[in-house]
Amino acid sequence: MSTLYAFDYERPTTQADAVRLIQAGGRPLAGGQTLIASMKLHLASPSQLVDLGAIPELVGIRKQGDELVIGAMTCHRDVAESTVVREAIPALAALADLIGDKQIRSMGTIGGSVANNDPAADYPAALLALGATIHTASRKIAADDFFQGLFSTALEEGEIITAIHFPIPQRAAYVKFPQPASLFALIGVFVAQFRKSVRVAVTGGGSGVFRHTAMEAALSRDFSPAAIANVATDVESLSSDLHGSNAYRAHLVSVIAQRAVAGAQG
Repeated sequence: MSTLYAFDYERPTTQADAVRLIQAGGRPLAGGQTLIASMKLHLASPSQLVDLGAIPELVGIRKQGDELVIGAMTCHRDVAESTVVREAIPALAALADLIGDKQIRSMGTIGGSVANNDPAADYPAALLALGATIHTASRKIAADDFFQGLFSTALEEGEIITAIHFPIPQRAAYVKFPQPASLFALIGVFVAQFRKSVRVAVTGGGSGVFRHTAMEAALSRDFSPAAIANVATDVESLSSDLHGSNAYRAHLVSVIAQRAVAGAQG
């Protein structure tokens, strides 16, 4: 039976106190959906947890000009159910509603998911396709620079995400083919069309989320499923495992991307 071990637990009520504790060596705790499970299996063993759940400025959803701003500690359920999100970027609300089960959506947070950067997580595809900006306590990081491969991000030691700013597209959609047991994406594709560009991001395919530039170029000329029906995905860049070969995943990218474009069309 897996058990936890002794550790110190802190629950600061201000962002400044949280940063101070984390920079002193504490491990930030968001929704705990990954970290607590890892601790129970002794895959992670922080000596101090810094729970970010009591910091009011890290929670909330608002429209700010032509951007949607979501606090890092906002849970998936609140993103899915938010009227503001549904009106500004309905594809993002739909994505949040596809994450895990009800318990995970009630506990897991957008900031925790983004910071963890699981290669099959849903939110990274949204951030990359929408060209989001990740705000931390000390700086701003473009999504294109943030995701750096398997469970790897541009976050520095002691740095925490405070909010994510999403440019509002003209239209967008997210479609995923879930792995039945985990409900993570075997392949997920987020497509977003802006006035001057189209961005396509794929999750679940390999070592991390990535932009599909060939599809972006095709869709910039003709935003239709037919435009990308014959656009290839580099098979060798995708992973193979017991759930599917890299060739199967490449086929799914094409199918799912076409569905996403059709969904964005209405």
